[in-house]
Amino acid sequence: MAMEQRRPPEYIIEVYADPSSLKDVMRGILHTIFFHRFFPSIRPKTRDVLDLCLPFVEEPELETMIDQRTAALVRQLDTSSDMGMRSTGVRGLMAVQFFEKKRRKAWFTKGEEEICWEQWTLNITLATPRTESERAKVRKAMEAMLLKAAMRIVTTVNTHKDHIPPITTIDSNPFPYQIIINPKDNGWGARMGIF
Repeated sequence: MAMEQRRPPEYIIEVYADPSSLKDVMRGILHTIFFHRFFPSIRPKTRDVLDLCLPFVEEPELETMIDQRTAALVRQLDTSSDMGMRSTGVRGLMAVQFFEKKRRKAWFTKGEEEICWEQWTLNITLATPRTESERAKVRKAMEAMLLKAAMRIVTTVNTHKDHIPPITTIDSNPFPYQIIINPKDNGWGARMGIF
């Protein structure tokens, strides 16, 4: 009988952006998370997003995944906002999950399973300002949100360290990760290979 799996810690970040900044804002937040959770040795780079200088992880595979997921999210929010939902502030969800590879202990299966040890959930609200003064207000709100998000990530990673699994591999990246758009709450099953 498999042990009941503990739910990994989940850190929630509220994201607020207008359509023209959404991509940059999402990329900025995702890179900030990975900067603190990506263990290969990387030379830190920075990028300006709105008026903030944020860390940037220069790693082609990761950059590609971040760009693809962000683009897909933007497309999805675009279509849902066309369906008469513009006034409500469209909401989207994105989750970043980090996994640990564990040897399966069961006698009838060999190999490894991936167990999630941390999840970041980004709650996205899309603002659609209609006038110049609304634009200015939204810009201010976005800058405040981005600063708050960056500070929350830094505080979280510095406070919560005990759940990080030991690094037991010489792989360049010991912890596989995934970025999911609109995660279903029960999305763990697919990762565990129990389809």
